[in-house]
Amino acid sequence: PRPPLAAMFADGTGPGADVESLWRSARSARCEAKSCQTGKISTAETAVQSHTSRDASVQTDQSKDAVQDFQQEIQVDYASLLSFLQRVEDAVIKELNKNWKSRAFDGFEVNWTDQNETVLCLHTLSYPEAQDQNLQVTSVSWNATGSVVACSYGRLDGGDWSTEKSYVCTWNLDRRGLNPQRPDLVVDVPSSVMCLAFHPSQPSLIAGGLFSGELVVWDTSRTEDPVIWRTGMTDDTHTDPVYQVNWLPDAKHRNHARLLSVSTDGKILVWRKERDGRLALAEGFAMVAQQIPRSTRLKKFAWGEAAVGVTSLSFSHFDPRVFVVGVEGGYPLKCSTAAETLALHRTGSSVPLRAPAELAFSPHGGPVYSVSCSPFHRQVLNLFLSCGTDGQVHLHSMLQTQALVSLQLSKKYLFCVRWSPVRPLVFAAASGEGNCNQCFCSIGDVHLFDFEKSSQKPAVSMKQAAAECPVYCLEFNIKQTRLLAAGDATGTVKVWQLSSDFTEQGPREMNHLEQLASEITD
Repeated sequence: PRPPLAAMFADGTGPGADVESLWRSARSARCEAKSCQTGKISTAETAVQSHTSRDASVQTDQSKDAVQDFQQEIQVDYASLLSFLQRVEDAVIKELNKNWKSRAFDGFEVNWTDQNETVLCLHTLSYPEAQDQNLQVTSVSWNATGSVVACSYGRLDGGDWSTEKSYVCTWNLDRRGLNPQRPDLVVDVPSSVMCLAFHPSQPSLIAGGLFSGELVVWDTSRTEDPVIWRTGMTDDTHTDPVYQVNWLPDAKHRNHARLLSVSTDGKILVWRKERDGRLALAEGFAMVAQQIPRSTRLKKFAWGEAAVGVTSLSFSHFDPRVFVVGVEGGYPLKCSTAAETLALHRTGSSVPLRAPAELAFSPHGGPVYSVSCSPFHRQVLNLFLSCGTDGQVHLHSMLQTQALVSLQLSKKYLFCVRWSPVRPLVFAAASGEGNCNQCFCSIGDVHLFDFEKSSQKPAVSMKQAAAECPVYCLEFNIKQTRLLAAGDATGTVKVWQLSSDFTEQGPREMNHLEQLASEITD
């Protein structure tokens, strides 16, 4: 029988087992003390490899011969040196005086910070469904509060507008949980949207120009049917794509605004809102080659009764009647809404169209794609920028036909240029195909210029898109002045955050720009 469990398992005390530690003795033998529990350990100074210290500034003891050779090497023939300095004295003083009078480095400041620290990409926004259709971002716009950015999708490189569906998308950057690939609002549009413009004071209203020539106004607060006004297809509607749309303040009604549209059919049209949801033509202008002022200092226009395609427009900030347009013929043109001469236009219209052109400026080497009037400069010079397919940015004064400055920024296309709303010496440009001549920037860049730092090359260039994917549009944020939005051919909108270098005006910056323009003019 098996013994009981109590007999099998009982408490007991056995003799202890001692194991002698050899580790401490071994460490002690090698003089490697690990704690204070061992006996005294003999140590040696380890700052030098030998017990005899010597000057460590040389590796070996110098011999007397080496010292003598060294002293012989540093002996100077002062007589010959004095003779040389006397011979070159006049030439050196002449060059120093020349450098002292030179203005080549005026405004130059050493920048020890990396460019990536100067401008940061805050958001990369896109609508995957539009990208799946290979649609491009054709325009961007900020709303009246500066918190919402909108973009239009379409195609600037061709396509069938009658069948191609496109979109208008908005993102509220202040909203928690922002999803860069899920817009807050998506509006389906049956034709490519070529341009956008938020209302200047009503944050939910946005106007768009279509490839079909129509004009549409959406109310983004209405999710089911956001369309509130449209032109429809009438005899007054543009016959070519609308490439720019602007809100104009109504002189008679402060709370109302009219819409201005620009098209390559040569017409600049002003629309008023009707109660039935229609946009009716209020007044208009037509650009006809025969009525564009000639200048003996400019290359000859294709003079005749042909319509001149308008691609872009910018109003003067000092005279609301004055505006500048860019045309396909390569010319920036100064125009006026006060023009009374009727246009020699072939097609009929419900209102008479007038000829607004007053002055033609020096041309680009190809179509002008963008113009931007300075929001700061005094009316003495009234400056504006233009860019086009020749890859150049021209700085103009409205007082003379020749450009003040011509910057060769890209080998091919520049699609957009915008003057900073807060810095008189800063502007941004969007490059298309080709590389930068000055700094060989990558294709699809956004360039920031600061005339205070350089009048010939960008202060910083941000890589927006990959090769063969141009940047088509960009806009500064007037309310949140450190933000700049840019859209490209990949269907992406990037929101860049600018450093204070590009947003804080210097104490004499206005004078600097006026001085720069005056010197060039002289």
